[in-house]
Amino acid sequence: MTAPIAIRRLNAADQDFARHLDHLLSWESVSDDAVNQRVLDIIKAVRERGDAAVVEFSQRFDGVTATSMAELILPRERLELALTRITPEQRTALEKAAERVRLYHERQKQDSWTYTEADGTVLGQQVTPLDRAGLYVPGGKAAYPSSVLMNAIPAKVAGVAEVVMVVPTPRGELNEIVLAAACVAGVDRVFTIGGAQAVAALAYGTESVPQVDKIVGPGNIYVATAKRHVFGQVGIDMIAGPSEILVVCDGQTDPDWIAMDLFSQAEHDEDAQAILVSPDGEFLDKVAASIEKLLPTMERAEIIRTSLQNRGALIQVTDMAQAMVVANRIAPEHLELSVADPEQWLPQIRHAGAIFMGRYTAEALGDYCAGPNHVLPTSGTARFSSPLGVYDFQKRSSIIFCSADGASELGKTASVLARGESLTAHARSAEYRIKG
Repeated sequence: MTAPIAIRRLNAADQDFARHLDHLLSWESVSDDAVNQRVLDIIKAVRERGDAAVVEFSQRFDGVTATSMAELILPRERLELALTRITPEQRTALEKAAERVRLYHERQKQDSWTYTEADGTVLGQQVTPLDRAGLYVPGGKAAYPSSVLMNAIPAKVAGVAEVVMVVPTPRGELNEIVLAAACVAGVDRVFTIGGAQAVAALAYGTESVPQVDKIVGPGNIYVATAKRHVFGQVGIDMIAGPSEILVVCDGQTDPDWIAMDLFSQAEHDEDAQAILVSPDGEFLDKVAASIEKLLPTMERAEIIRTSLQNRGALIQVTDMAQAMVVANRIAPEHLELSVADPEQWLPQIRHAGAIFMGRYTAEALGDYCAGPNHVLPTSGTARFSSPLGVYDFQKRSSIIFCSADGASELGKTASVLARGESLTAHARSAEYRIKG
C-alpha cells in the first residue's frame, strides 16, 4: 500500500510562520563549480572553433552522428512537412493557440512617439525591433510546442526580422509537433543543436549559426548557466527557476479541481512548487483527501508526490485579507484566485506573474491557449519583473531635436550643471549654442 503524502500544513497565525514560509520558498539555481567550469570551457571552444566545436559537442552530449553543421540545419520546408505529419487535431489546436497568442500580443506593441515644446524643440522615443532573436527549445522527449509559440510569436509581432530556433535532437530524434509549432509561429531558421554550445553559438555566432541580439527560452542547468555567462554579449529573457502555482481559495471550489490544479504544476518536475492558501481549515482537509484519491490516477504520480512533499504546502489563514498578504509575500509565477468575487481582491495583488481569475480559470489554460504569455517570472522575481512580451523584443531610443531657441535655453542649465561637475568641455559645448 502506498504511503500517504506528507504535504506540509502551515498556519499563518503561528508565531514561526514567517520562518517556515521562507524555508519553503527558498530555492537557489546554483551551478556548482564543475558545471560552471564545463560551461565556460564549452563557450570558449565555440568562440575559438565555431561550427567544428558545436558539431563535436553535439556528438558527445546528444549522440548525433552528424559530422558537419550542414547536417544540423533544418530548412523551412522541413517545418512545413512537420505540419502534415501531426494529427489534424494537433494542427488545429496549434493554429488556434497561435492565433490567440498573436492577438493578445498585438495589443502590447509600442509605437514611436514625439511631442513638440513651445520653442520648437522636439522630444520623443523611437521604438525599433531587434534585428535577430534566438529561441532555445528543449528537445527529445521533452516536447514543448507551447513554448515555441510563446517565445517566437511576440518576437514576430514586435517586428524581429529573423527568429532562429535551436533544439537538441538526442540520437537524432526529431519532435514533429515542436517543428510544426515553429512553422506556425513563423520561425525563420532551425538548428538541431542544444546545450551550452547552442547558447554560445547564438551569442557569438559561428560560420553557420548567425549571431543574435537576444536569447529566450527555457533549458536545463547547463543552458541556464550559459545564458548567465553570455548576458551582456546578448540580451536574455530570464534565468527561470522551477514552475510554481499558488491557489487562493475561499473554500467553495470543488476540492478535486483544486487538487488537480496543484498537480498541474507539480508534475513538471520534483522541484516544482504547488501551494494552496485558504481561510477554511476543513476545506484544506478536503483538498488533502482529493490529493490522496487522485494521485494514483496520474501518469507522473511519483514526480507529483516528490514535488508536493518537498516543496508543497497547504496554508491556513485567518481571512481573505491575510491570504492576499501571503500571496504578495510569495510573489508566485502563477496565482489562481479561486474565489466568488476575484475582481474584489485583484487590486490587492501587487506581485504575481499571471493572475487566473475565478473558479473556472485553470492555470493550464494560460499555459497553452488563453493568449497571455506563459513565460513568467519565478522564485519571487514577480516582485520586479514581468511576463515575456513584445516589449522584450523592442528597443527604445530617445529623440532630442533642439530648435535654436531651445538649445539656447537648455544650454544655460546644462552649463551650470556641467561646471558643477568640473566637466568644462560639456559646459563649453552647450555654451556655444547660447544666443548672445
